[in-house]
Amino acid sequence: MASHNAVHNTVRGSSGVYKLQALDRAFAVLDLLAGSNTALGLAEIAEALGLHKSTAHRFLMVLERHRMAERTQSGKFRLGLRLCEFGSRAIEQFDLRDRAQLHLKLLVAEVEETAHLCILEKTHMVYIDKQEPERSIRMISRVGASSPVHCTAVGKAMLATMPRARVEALLPDLVLEQFTRRTMTSREALLKELERTSRRGYAVDDEEREEGVRCAGVAILDGRGEAIAAVSISGPSFRVTMQKIPAIAGKLMSCVRDIQHDLGYVPLTR
Repeated sequence: MASHNAVHNTVRGSSGVYKLQALDRAFAVLDLLAGSNTALGLAEIAEALGLHKSTAHRFLMVLERHRMAERTQSGKFRLGLRLCEFGSRAIEQFDLRDRAQLHLKLLVAEVEETAHLCILEKTHMVYIDKQEPERSIRMISRVGASSPVHCTAVGKAMLATMPRARVEALLPDLVLEQFTRRTMTSREALLKELERTSRRGYAVDDEEREEGVRCAGVAILDGRGEAIAAVSISGPSFRVTMQKIPAIAGKLMSCVRDIQHDLGYVPLTR
């Protein structure tokens, strides 16, 4: 109890503002490392955050000690593996995953293809759950992995629910990387596809992320009609044909309605 009071008094006392500012700066360092495709040097980090090198170095030493940042052989810094542990724990504790799991299992039993539950993280969809059928050919995907929004059914399903202005605000940050010959690499093509997705109520990944894999995706909406996640059904394109997509999407939309009902967002209607 004494130690708790000491900590509490420290935060409320004269040094409290500094400690909170230090936390903000530590998270700013992590955000900077997370947003870079390559490891960053001390000078780059200090300049980007407007810090003295000695100050940036102190933050990096603390983050390194707690394995939230790590140093490469060249002396540069990148995110540490402990963040993966935190991420895995966060996913395990995420209420949405628990509530959706039974519905995903029922969906997979019905369509006999793989289901994914994903959330949006900046410009990528992160897989927080995966349910597989009892089939010999399965999807090579894993919980915790991520894929860009522009070439995935779950990503396009979420984008299609957003106001046009919000989507256009995201576009400058989107790297429209080409993964297959079918991947959309122009903003105009993506915006047209989002309009089609909005009209029909589901998105399609027609071998855009991976050759030979086709997916349908539907967004999960909260009580305000905003997308909080998305569910997809994926399978080999020879099984998940374009002719079968509307029927699969119908079952997918029914599953999403059940999930929304269990989360208390909308009344269950059929």
